Amino acid sequence: MEFKEKRLANGLDLIGEVNESAKSAAVGFFVRTGSRDETEQINGASHFLEHMLFKGTERLDAFEVNKAFDGTGAQFNAFTSEENTVYYAAVLPEYVIEVTKLWIELMRPALREEDFGIEKNVIKEEIAMYKDTPSFDVMDRCRTLHFGSHPCGNSVLGSEKSIDGLTVEQMRDYFARRYVPANIMFACAGNLDWDQICSTLEEACLKWQGCVTGRKLEHFQGSKKKERIERSNLVCEHICLISPCVSFQDNARFAASLLSIIIGDSVGSRFFWELVDKAIAEAATMQYSPMDGTGVMYSYIRCSSKNVSKVFDIVGDIFHSLSAEGITQEELQKAKNKVLSALVIKNELPMGRLVDLGFNWIYLKEYRTIEDDIEAVKAVNIDEVNSLIKQFKPGDFTQFTIGPASNG
Repeated sequence: MEFKEKRLANGLDLIGEVNESAKSAAVGFFVRTGSRDETEQINGASHFLEHMLFKGTERLDAFEVNKAFDGTGAQFNAFTSEENTVYYAAVLPEYVIEVTKLWIELMRPALREEDFGIEKNVIKEEIAMYKDTPSFDVMDRCRTLHFGSHPCGNSVLGSEKSIDGLTVEQMRDYFARRYVPANIMFACAGNLDWDQICSTLEEACLKWQGCVTGRKLEHFQGSKKKERIERSNLVCEHICLISPCVSFQDNARFAASLLSIIIGDSVGSRFFWELVDKAIAEAATMQYSPMDGTGVMYSYIRCSSKNVSKVFDIVGDIFHSLSAEGITQEELQKAKNKVLSALVIKNELPMGRLVDLGFNWIYLKEYRTIEDDIEAVKAVNIDEVNSLIKQFKPGDFTQFTIGPASNG
């Protein structure tokens, strides 16, 4: 494998990892924009804009866009998070340039007012759907509670109120400010012709202009608040706990990933043995989410109403034991095996490799091989993990629960 990079005169970064032995290739545009870059008035604009790119350009309508992708057999999609909007496609090598040209065109969408009005209803339906999904809703609400006025507390989807109030002019303005060359990165991985891709991008993208746009970066310890709401249609309690952790830029992120596995992997973790295996909770997981300048640990637990008190007692005991005694060498090694297996399997395909390649560049401006990450995981020791526990106190969390009406 060979790493390639180039910066165009307008600031657009191009990176690639060429693997001639691969049977496919993957390409994608990574835009450094998400819900944390929005104001309350335009909350949800990043995700809405992701939808609008698929509505077409001045040359192509939505039907023609889908037809063009379909003709190449590409597996394509996009996603929006608190910090990034990513457009990607995995494709046979002979269609890499065709799909790249299509994404280039879509990155300058028409943003037609008639499409905007129709898609607004689609977004509102999506918001309603996720509100009807307690496991999603409780984590979305807990994140907002945890971050408070910090921009990472903005909902990715936005609210019915913010989407209702959003105008096409506001979206066009947001696009003009955020989808600028210095805020966009193109990545590719797999069996591809790097020089041909560079020529294609340079010819089409050099005309893109726009000022450098920033982002306020600061760590946040969290509100540590606790709230609960009731839903008459629920029979289970849905619990989300969030505690602060290290950012993507911190080398301790590898230790944090292992800690989340030790505490809350779906199989074999402390949550699993104490809550799920003993049938006290139906689900109990933890995941580490590194972000720009900050990070969090999310826990999600689902249990019957009668077991809520017992669940919190056990969770408290787990976190107390971690603070008092730390982790064991056996736990650390099992967690490493899980993380390494997932890392290697994911990166065997160009599509999986594309995401890690892109995010390492977005957050670190650094090329990291699979071997770099493997060695970083292997190098984590018990002291590093226990130091994280002492520093961030995962048992000192923000809590949000959604459950049925309380008796009495």
